[in-house]
Amino acid sequence: MTMEERIARINELYKKSKTREGLSEAEAKEQAQLRREYIENVKKNLRGQLNNIDIQNPDGSIENLGEKYGNKK
Repeated sequence: MTMEERIARINELYKKSKTREGLSEAEAKEQAQLRREYIENVKKNLRGQLNNIDIQNPDGSIENLGEKYGNKK
């Protein structure tokens, strides 16, 4: 399942949860799982971007922030 499909399913389940019928127990578990996967993916992408930032110090040297702060995962 692609990320776009996951987001569409999360939105579909959210809209259904707001209706009179609500979500079944299985759908609520699916919604929670999809949200967890989405959040983990966002965190992973953000960490990857932050680890690839280079800054130029006043002395002209270039420093990679991912290397400086240990590429925490």
